[in-house]
Amino acid sequence: MSNRSYNKANWEKKYQQNASKTRNIFLRHFYTHAFSDIKTPLKDVPFVALDFETTGLNSEVDDIVSVGLVPFSLERVFCKQSKHWVVQPRKSLSEESIVIHGITHSEVDEAPDLASILGPLLNALSGKIVVVHYAAIERHFLNNALLARISEGIEFALVDTMEIERKALHARQGLLGRLFKSKLGSVRLNDCRKRYSLPAYHNHNALIDALATAELLMAQIQYHYRSDTTLSEILS
Repeated sequence: MSNRSYNKANWEKKYQQNASKTRNIFLRHFYTHAFSDIKTPLKDVPFVALDFETTGLNSEVDDIVSVGLVPFSLERVFCKQSKHWVVQPRKSLSEESIVIHGITHSEVDEAPDLASILGPLLNALSGKIVVVHYAAIERHFLNNALLARISEGIEFALVDTMEIERKALHARQGLLGRLFKSKLGSVRLNDCRKRYSLPAYHNHNALIDALATAELLMAQIQYHYRSDTTLSEILS
C-alpha cells in the first residue's frame, strides 16, 4: 500500500478488521487498542518514536538488528518508558552494517529473536501514534519481519518526520525556487535537527535515533503547525 493510500485510510475500520482476522494475540491486542482518531488535536495525541537498526536497506532480504522506542507528547518526552532491544537477525551481519551501527556478531549471537520481544514491543506501541524518520524503513521492515516469523504482517498509522521536513523545505523553496529547480536541502535526521537548533547526537543507535526523532517532531510542530492542528494533517 502506498503512503498516499495509507494517509486516506479509515484507520478505525482497518484496525477493527485486522483485529478480527489476526490469529496472533499480541497483534490482536495492538489492533484492539490502536489509536485511530485522526481528528484529535496534536496536543492530545500520544506519540511513540520508533527506530530500527538493520542488516541493510532492503526490507525484502535484510532484517532488524535493534529496536529503539521513546513515548512522548508535545509537552514532554517519557524517557523512563523508553525501550531498547538488540535482536538476532535472520541474515548474517555484514562488515558494512557493523561499521554503521556498531552492533557486533557476538552481541546478536546472544540476543533473542524478534519473535520473543513481540509482546512487549507491540504493547509499547499500543494506543499511540508511531513516529519515524523515513516511513519505508520501520513500516516495511516490521511488516516483513512479522511475515517471516508469524506469517502475518502489520499495518499501522504513522507520522514521518522526513516527509514533514520535505514539505516544509518545498514550501520555503517558493515558486521561483521550484521554477529554477533549486536544491531543497538534506532531509537526513541530523541535518533536519540542525535547522531547529537541536543538539547533534551520535546516530545509528536505535534508541538515540528514536529520541532524536521525537525531539524533531516536537520542533517541527512548533515551527510549522499549531497545537490544535489535527493529527490527519501530518499522517503519512
